[in-house]
Amino acid sequence: MPVATREFLLPARAQASALGRPDFDAVYVEHPIQDQTREAIEARAEAALDEIVARLTTDTADAASSP
Repeated sequence: MPVATREFLLPARAQASALGRPDFDAVYVEHPIQDQTREAIEARAEAALDEIVARLTTDTADAASSP
């Protein structure tokens, strides 16, 4: 599961499309990362955790057929 900052949303989606996977999207967190404290990065990871777990544990075939 790719995780990227929102700064790279468009390039990440373009790359996925170029590789034939326009449906493959990253989980995006706030930008920037490099100058953040450990606590700030942990908070961003915690905020993204539910989405990451949901994507890793959801059967995409089931999700596509759900109303």
